[in-house]
Order: sequence, then structure tokens, then C-alpha cells
Amino acid sequence: MLTRTWSVVAQAFLLLSIILVIAIAVIQINQQQILSPGLKYGIVLDAGSSRTTVYVYEWPAEKENDTGIVSQTFKCNVKGPGISSYESNLGALAKPFDDCLNKVKERIPVHLHKNTSVYLGATAGMRLLRLQNETAANEVLASIQNYFRAQPFDFRGAQIITGPEEGLYGWITANYIMGNFLERNLWRTWVHPYRKETMGALDLGGASTQISFIPEDSQENFNSTLQVKLYGYNYNVYTHSFQCYGRDEAEKRLLALLLQKSNTSSNVDNPCYPHDYNTTFTMKHVSGSLCTQSLRPANYHPSELVHFHGTGDPGLCQEMVSSLFNFSACRDREDCPFHGIHQPKVKGNFVAFSGFYYTINALNLSGHFSLADFNSSMWFFCSQSWAQLQFMLPTFEEIYARSYCFSANFIYYLLIHGYNFDAETWPRIRFQKEVGNSSIAWALGYMLSLTNMIPAEGKLIQLPLKPALFAGLLVCLTVTALLCLLFLVYLWIASPHRKNISRVEHVFIPE
Repeated sequence: MLTRTWSVVAQAFLLLSIILVIAIAVIQINQQQILSPGLKYGIVLDAGSSRTTVYVYEWPAEKENDTGIVSQTFKCNVKGPGISSYESNLGALAKPFDDCLNKVKERIPVHLHKNTSVYLGATAGMRLLRLQNETAANEVLASIQNYFRAQPFDFRGAQIITGPEEGLYGWITANYIMGNFLERNLWRTWVHPYRKETMGALDLGGASTQISFIPEDSQENFNSTLQVKLYGYNYNVYTHSFQCYGRDEAEKRLLALLLQKSNTSSNVDNPCYPHDYNTTFTMKHVSGSLCTQSLRPANYHPSELVHFHGTGDPGLCQEMVSSLFNFSACRDREDCPFHGIHQPKVKGNFVAFSGFYYTINALNLSGHFSLADFNSSMWFFCSQSWAQLQFMLPTFEEIYARSYCFSANFIYYLLIHGYNFDAETWPRIRFQKEVGNSSIAWALGYMLSLTNMIPAEGKLIQLPLKPALFAGLLVCLTVTALLCLLFLVYLWIASPHRKNISRVEHVFIPE
């Protein structure tokens, strides 16, 4: 009777051990959780000709088709002018960055600082400085590098990006935040939008301007066509950057041209400045740039003062602005709007940002509008006196307010006579500053391209039981099951019923 009880207990333990082994294995396999490896961060500094802007981006570390799903999480404007302005005062270059960098350190978790890459891209201002004085440009970049190597982030260097790169990255940014590369489907997964057209990008900086779009025949081998791969798709983008056609440098060329045409070198009328506005510049400001070198007077003295008086003459302003464009170099070729540069016919919708947006906003326009509306607003604005402008503008800053009339006329000639937009295609241009929380600027496109080269991290698997505990339970339960099985075999062999069978077999063995 006792043997029978032990047998039942052993069978129960054997069955329970087998059930527990199966249950634990099923739970361990089916109840595991796949965790995201978290976020990665990147910092891009847009070192423009007039100022530097710091952008902080983040993206899931596992990425999507080799490109990160990047979003802008912070933006900060560095106080002071662009870095090219510090060529003769390198000691003052680093200090203005402190305020923005301290804010960035607060935004990014401390344990991720050393793994957060920092990139500084300098644009047309530094491109001009390098052409004018390569040694000074290298010293500026070296000073920047020394500053950032002392920061807790992973500084990847400061470089001067080319004009085509600036145009391409701006195009990538515009189309990315407009949802032309990726969109979420019903199952909340990222997919390529079906038959969605990309947009062209128009960027107006301080020292250069860029146009980028996919032409009708994107396979045609234009000299200015670049190929980029994003989210598994290839794009052939026409892009061109016009040096010295940025807003600030173009205005300096206008001032230098007005000075050249003036009867006096000390007092010059400016039809693009508001009526009754007066200001004074040094000769270096007007004619010291590489862009104004050909207009520099023979008796050039950098510290000499030149007084400009605004006359507020819209018609004469247009005439003077038109003379800034070299239309004769193309010799009436349809595929060559100006400056002797080949350009395919503009196609599709465009977004115009940076200097384009700020000028249009000053004219009290936004988004899409007709060319006629633009012309009437521009003419009205340029007819106002300096006193009247101070009450018209939403935010009034002298250095910008005095130049909006010039900028508007410059934009007109650039888009209509330069890029060959017309009354029919003009409404396809959308003047916009940002989408959601993301600024339309080349920096985001730069970050997106860089994430192609930043390795993805695999997903993390979280198990219900720690591996050591799971292995220990399996070993314990397996050993228990084996012992129970061995015990049952022993009981079966040693049982009285087994002995009776042996005895009977012995009795009936024939002699």
C-alpha cells in the first residue's frame, strides 16, 4: 500500500514537472517584448553668412530602410553675425555659442551626450571667404573645431559645404517634412506614398540662392543633376547655387553700382530705400566683398564713409535691380535663363523659404498668391516712407525694414526672369517658413543624409524571465522529472507483482 502511494506521488510530480517545463517554455517564447533601442540625437549647426543656427534632431535608433525618421526637437539662433565675420577677431568667435550649447545640453539626456554627433556646415559666407582668403577661412574653421572638441558631444568636424549640396539638402528637407518620402498607412507603418510628386525647393540665403527640383526628364545628364537615395528610392535632382545672388550680397552689389553711377562718392541716392531714410556705410561694407570687387572704385579706401539717402522710387528701383542680373550671357537660349547657366524648365509645385519667406511676410502675403497680387503689394510697399513703414511691419528691425523693397524686387527678377516662372506657374510657389515644428532649411536634409551612414541599432528583446532564472528552472524541473521517472521504474521493478510474475515463469519452465 505504501509503495502504491509513493508511485502515485512520483507520477504526479513527473506530470507536474513536464507541464511546468512546457508552460515556462511557451511563456518565455510567446510573452517576450520587443523594445525599441531608443532615440539617437544629432546636432547640426547652419553657419550661414549672416548668422549661425543650431538644430537638434532625433530619430529612432533602428531606422527605416537605412534612413532615420528624423524630427526637429530644438532650434537656437546664435547671437551675433555669421562665422565668416570673425576672420579678424578669432578670439570672439567661440563665446556666442555658449548660450545655445548650454540649452542643447539640457535637451539631450546626459548619458547620450558622448554618442551625439555634432556637425557644422558653413555655407556661402565661408565659401566667399575661402575664395578671398583661404588662410583666414581655415583659421575660422580651426577655431570652431577647438571649441567643439572641448564639448561633451561627438564633434564630427566643421566643413564648408558646396552650393549644390546646400541646394540638395534644402530639397530633401522640404520634401521630407511635406510627407513626400514617407507616410503612415492604416497599420501605422511607414510606407512610400503612392504616386506622390516631389516639390521643388527655392532657398534665398545671405550670400547665395539655390533652386532644386526634379525636371521633366530626370534621367537627362545635366551637369547640375545630383542623385540621392532615401528610404530605398533614388532621386535625380537638378540643383544649382548662384554665388553672390544671396540677398545681402546682391544688395551690396546694388549699393556698389549706385555708388559707381553717382556723381559724388560721399552722398548717394538709393531708390530702393524708403523715402527719407538715411544711413551710412564704410567703403569696405559696400565694396569690400568678393561679389563687389568688379565694381570697386579706383580710389578705394576701406574706412571711407558713404552716405545713402532713400528716395522710395519703385520704378527706378526695379530698373536698378534688373541690372544686377547677367541675362546677356545666355544669348536668348531657352534653357539658359541667366548667368550662362543651363536650367531645365521648372516643373511642378515649389516651396520658397528662408529669405523668400521673410520678404513675402513683410509684404503681408503668405502661402500661395497670384503674381498680380505680389506686384501690387510690392509697389505699395516700395512707395511708403520710412516713417510709414515703422507702423506697417509686424516686427520692426532697421537692417531688415530698409531692405524689404529691394528684396521684393530682387525676388521678382530672380523668379520671373532668372528661373523663368510666369503668371501661370507663379501660384505653384508656396512661400513658407516651417511645417509643424520643423524649419525648412538645409540642415534637416543634411541630417537625413547623414543617418544613411550612421549604423542602425537592433531591437532589444525583453523576456518574461531572466535567462539565468529560465535556465535554472528548466534544469531543476527536468532533473525532478528524470528522478521521478527513475523512481517509478525502480518501483515497477521492485514491486511484489513483478516478483510473482517471475516466480510463475520459474514454475512453468519445462525440465
